[in-house]
Amino acid sequence: MSRTYELVFIVQPELEEDGLNALVDRIQQVMIDNGGQVQKVEHMGRRKLAYAIDKRTEGYYVLIHSSLDGAAIGELERSLRLSEDVLRHLLVRLDEKE
Repeated sequence: MSRTYELVFIVQPELEEDGLNALVDRIQQVMIDNGGQVQKVEHMGRRKLAYAIDKRTEGYYVLIHSSLDGAAIGELERSLRLSEDVLRHLLVRLDEKE
């Protein structure tokens, strides 16, 4: 059963725009390849972090709304953990009421 999720991830600030777009495309492709649907992608821009992560104080924030099932979630989280460009990520299931 597919449910709606919100994925927020922080990308290292040294990554250029082409690299950032390629990373976002790759993450979307992982979702699609595993039976998910991407509903919305929002580049939130470069922001100051609340605390330093790997000695970095800034990062690019990206928000993706999508419909995913269990298999897609596992593969998505695995690919996010393996990516050296992703500093942190958070995947949250949205309420059915929204």
